[in-house]
Amino acid sequence: MSADVIAAGRAALGIELGSTRIKACLVDADNPAHVLATGSHEWENQLVDGLWTYALEAVHEGLAAAYSALLDETRARFGTAPTTLAGVGVSAMMHGYLAFDADGALLTNFRTWRNTNTGPAAAELSTLFGTNIPLRWSIAHLHQAITDAEAHVPHIAHITTLAGYVHEQLTEARMLGVGDASGMFPVSRDSAGRPQYDPELVARYDALLAERFPAARAALPGLGELLPSIRVAGETAGHLTEAGARLLDPSGTLAAGAPAAPPEGDAGTGMVATNAVAPRTGNVSVGTSIFAMVVLDRPLASQHAELDLVTTPAGDPVAMVHCNNGTSELNAWVGTYRRFAELAGTPIDSDAAYALLFAEALEGAADADGVLAYNQLSGEPVAHLDAGRPAVVRTPDSRLTLANVMRAQVYGVFATLAIGMRALHSENVAIDALYAHGGMFRTPGVAQRFLGAALDAPVGVAASAAEGGAWGIAVLAAFTAQRGANSATGGASDLGAYLDSAVFAGADAHLTAPLADDVAGFTAYLDRYEPGLAIERTAAEVI
Repeated sequence: MSADVIAAGRAALGIELGSTRIKACLVDADNPAHVLATGSHEWENQLVDGLWTYALEAVHEGLAAAYSALLDETRARFGTAPTTLAGVGVSAMMHGYLAFDADGALLTNFRTWRNTNTGPAAAELSTLFGTNIPLRWSIAHLHQAITDAEAHVPHIAHITTLAGYVHEQLTEARMLGVGDASGMFPVSRDSAGRPQYDPELVARYDALLAERFPAARAALPGLGELLPSIRVAGETAGHLTEAGARLLDPSGTLAAGAPAAPPEGDAGTGMVATNAVAPRTGNVSVGTSIFAMVVLDRPLASQHAELDLVTTPAGDPVAMVHCNNGTSELNAWVGTYRRFAELAGTPIDSDAAYALLFAEALEGAADADGVLAYNQLSGEPVAHLDAGRPAVVRTPDSRLTLANVMRAQVYGVFATLAIGMRALHSENVAIDALYAHGGMFRTPGVAQRFLGAALDAPVGVAASAAEGGAWGIAVLAAFTAQRGANSATGGASDLGAYLDSAVFAGADAHLTAPLADDVAGFTAYLDRYEPGLAIERTAAEVI
């Protein structure tokens, strides 16, 4: 029984800090497909001094609030609450920049993945390393701060990501899962096959600083000392401390001691949540941002600005297309329609509104009949946009119907991703299946169908998709607990085999092949959409 699992300390906890919600998920560590309870806390980023950030106080408050909501659910459903855990794991928005001094004091506001001020640094480093360095990667943020001679730079003792920061607060261990670490700095493998920050590229960077920024090089430790150590899925990355337990549960009910999984970014936990860690598979995560992860079966032939080369939580190579803008604008439009329904005296809840509007999108023309929806609230590197201005435009002869507007809005969520995925198509990368997750897929069939059309690939949506990364990191926590209990070394094993046998055995991912008419319609939509990006650039200049 679930109550017995909780009472016996056989539950694993996953916590993910997403863009709009901090979510906690409790699973049976011996059967992690079984979700016991969830809890969440809403939060929002702030634009401070021109940069997107979250306050660390909000991080701490949100962790406690999400865990408290989870406890309320366990008590309501099972009449009990966990006092010990089999495992714990943390996931968060990937990459970004948190810089600390030797005493652990934050030196400048947390800089999230959403910031696009790092263009000069990213371009210089991409040339130096011979591999694409995206704007949001931690090394791009660090190098931009050094280039700009920011006052905090000489005092940096270490840098990390949001997941790494929270993990250290819970465990006092300065470690990072390889998936998130591969978005701080490029990784390679050592002679024993273990992931490491690429030592040749580390040496190149230290040499660059010595030549161009000697004062910074003299003040800072070597890059290798600035970065957290790397762990892979299944390894123990410290244990929940007493202070960490109090951070989650100020009431004092939760005891210390649970083994911790390596902290990961939301890209890695999305791959776990969709069982997309094997070569020729991938996942698409749709939320405030949207990104696709495709596990490679061979190296890419060329460098592509649209592709990040990262890894799965087990360290296998992945090509990633990341777009800053996902469903936020679509959500705002749905909220507008809900307000109209309320004014008309027929209020409707959020899920019902999405179901009705998505069903209406199916009635629209395959190409949305000339209606275009641009969802850029912020800059979009894949589309070469420095700033965003959401817009709906159409040709004078298009039909302005609800069906066409809604199809255009859903297409607009996927349009920039489709542009970025062309780089993979040019490399003839084979994709047997893509698995989607995120709240957009709670309405069956519609977003899945249109995503398949946008990427011209079979798309599946697992029953666990709406749980997302919080469930994914809870599964990784259960994997760590299982390895610790059953392995003499406590090291990593085959994550893919574990997912297949212990988590997704018998699961139906509802894989759907794209429809030819939808593919043709989306292609026509994108053919108009791309030249229309000039509207966005002009709007950013004049509005």
